[in-house]
Amino acid sequence: MFDKILIANRGEIACRIMATARRMGVATVAVYSDADAGARHVRQADAARRIGPAPARDSYLRADALVEAALASGAQAVHPGYGFLSENAAFAEACERAGLVFIGPPAGAIRAMGSKSSAKALMEKAGVPLTPGYHGDDQDPALLAREAARIGYPVLIKASSGGGGKGMRRVDRAEDFDAALAACKREAAGAFGDDRMLVERYVLRPRHIEIQVFGDRHGNMVHLFERDCSVQRRHQKVLEEAPAPGMSDGRREAMGRAAIDAARAVGYVGAGTVEFIVDPDGGFYFMEMNTRLQVEHPVTEMITGLDLVEWQLRVASGEPLPLDRRPPAPSGHALEARLYAEDPGQDFLPAAGRLQRFVPPPAAPWLRLDAGVDEGDTITPYYDPMIAKLVVHGADRHEALVRMRQALSACRIVGLPTNLAFLSRLVATPSFDQADLDTGLIEREHDHLFAPDAAPPRETWLLAALAEMRHVAAAGPAGSPWRADGWRLNADAATVFLFACGDHRREVSVTPAPRGMTVVLDGSAVFVDPRGEAPRLEAVLPDRTLRADVYRDGARRIVYGEDGAWTLALVDPLLAWEQGTDAGTGLAAPMPGRMAAHLVAPGTRVAAGTPLLVLEAMKMEHTIGAPADGRVKAFRFAVGDTVNDGDELVDFET
Repeated sequence: MFDKILIANRGEIACRIMATARRMGVATVAVYSDADAGARHVRQADAARRIGPAPARDSYLRADALVEAALASGAQAVHPGYGFLSENAAFAEACERAGLVFIGPPAGAIRAMGSKSSAKALMEKAGVPLTPGYHGDDQDPALLAREAARIGYPVLIKASSGGGGKGMRRVDRAEDFDAALAACKREAAGAFGDDRMLVERYVLRPRHIEIQVFGDRHGNMVHLFERDCSVQRRHQKVLEEAPAPGMSDGRREAMGRAAIDAARAVGYVGAGTVEFIVDPDGGFYFMEMNTRLQVEHPVTEMITGLDLVEWQLRVASGEPLPLDRRPPAPSGHALEARLYAEDPGQDFLPAAGRLQRFVPPPAAPWLRLDAGVDEGDTITPYYDPMIAKLVVHGADRHEALVRMRQALSACRIVGLPTNLAFLSRLVATPSFDQADLDTGLIEREHDHLFAPDAAPPRETWLLAALAEMRHVAAAGPAGSPWRADGWRLNADAATVFLFACGDHRREVSVTPAPRGMTVVLDGSAVFVDPRGEAPRLEAVLPDRTLRADVYRDGARRIVYGEDGAWTLALVDPLLAWEQGTDAGTGLAAPMPGRMAAHLVAPGTRVAAGTPLLVLEAMKMEHTIGAPADGRVKAFRFAVGDTVNDGDELVDFET
């Protein structure tokens, strides 16, 4: 076994590997870019080494810097985690040339599966079922368009190298193919340095089911059951679970056998995942093989009781697989939810900023939290904006689902937009509750997940006002004439607060009274006895008690109550008219990034919503459209230019 390993990654996966290594008595060396100098994985490592500036291409994607850091630190092995260079054959070879053990498969296996086109050809020879499509070397756009027509729409354009939903588009009409292909090629070139594409039939209402495989250097190969990863947005997984609902023993055996055949075809060693598309009739087709540990590996660990990172370290050090520890069948059910800094209401636009408050759910035997950040840390615009993974286990799917809802409702985040409320709605949808799963679930449940701008319940406005009154009362020193102690001359001591939530506004009046406060909302008065210490607030009413955690974030008040989480804005009545006016054209950059493409020519007249440009940020492309009918006078940034948050991108004339 190794004495010391270098972890060539960041975030929650680096922290996850460190936890296992520490338990095994293996020292860890973290690497960090300038943006990550104070990151959680750096704080937890036994040692840490800088590898370059913030952009990934100048740090985490530099094989030479990573190898140099490993050698300088005295590490014997390198664990690549997932993402970055984890599936880069040249990096695996560079480690081997330097005398370092690459904790992953042989470079030949990575190279064979790294190209989706080549992998399809290999799988065809191995007898693994394939989705009909074009996987050839000729990348002429006209040929690809003809192949799409031959396959029949809808089709899926996919980057030949890479994954994670990048360089991937569903196309439903021939007239949309060229634009989608160009976007996929740009995104793939930026993310993987390879813009080759393949085109496949898009299976309608498919499920995404993958098999965890593991091989050692002694010829042993096993599978550790399946995971259902069907719930996705932008072809990126949101919820994962194991075992797959409705999976029969016969189907599990057939898919497991196909996955092992796929792994053996490339001489696989270590942890890998063979991913399949499953049609509604039960047919399954090879999609790709991820030659690394997966983000969703915790659900497999929860139903098997195994530590896959420990298996990785032992296999990489030459030990055989501990086959006697493989369980005969999955035990219970596990669910994982990916918690991201993003705005689901803005097409899942990634967010960057400081986590002012991050309160995970209380510890429980059935709960696991894999986090890459702590409260006070910053989500930067340079990398994937994942905050944490919430993983739960139950005796069956129903119990696991109840526990996931419980974990999500107990989580508190303040400081930047997240998908926390979205996840809570998602696990409560009828489709997910009844395991009616496919990769279009989020689109099918759109009306439930993206409901029209609803008004917060009455209790939310009341709690926000009470919390604000508590803050105002505590703002001045005792004895100060400015302290809100309830004393007035010939007048009631009423304080009026104006809150807004979307298009909804409420005025709430709070008047101190003996042993409590009188709150007036919508003309109705109620006596309340407020209790608790911030952020906790208990409001004892004559007929019930309300409980919530209320956080302050600038002008925002986030109320985590019994009816979910609501964000209200505290409005200054003297400026209310100004706060309600149009702030501009909406063509400011929503985050730092790079100008990827101009989609119209200067001088073009466009209709509202017409795509104008593509901004690349956080490893994804974001299309920005016209805010109204008008004319594009000029672009303020050339293609390739770096754009800062808030920069005006276009001179637009309405």
